[in-house]
Amino acid sequence: MYKVLLTQRALKDLDVIEKQERSRIIKKLKEYANEPLKHARKLTIPKIGTYRFRIGDYRVIFDIDGENIVILRIGHRKSIYT
Repeated sequence: MYKVLLTQRALKDLDVIEKQERSRIIKKLKEYANEPLKHARKLTIPKIGTYRFRIGDYRVIFDIDGENIVILRIGHRKSIYT
């Protein structure tokens, strides 16, 4: 099982999201920690990160560093890639 680490930027992103969506994202991240690459897609342009999770209308951008999932950004699908 991987350990999920959030950057300061990801924590700020999470604070802006509505409480109901935030709890859904956290729940899914705990699920995905068992097999992250099974649920992830590799980003074609890795300037903001290497992988992404899709959780409803939200995207979680992350890298894998050893046994850690480092969450870089969390945002709505319309604005996360800009």
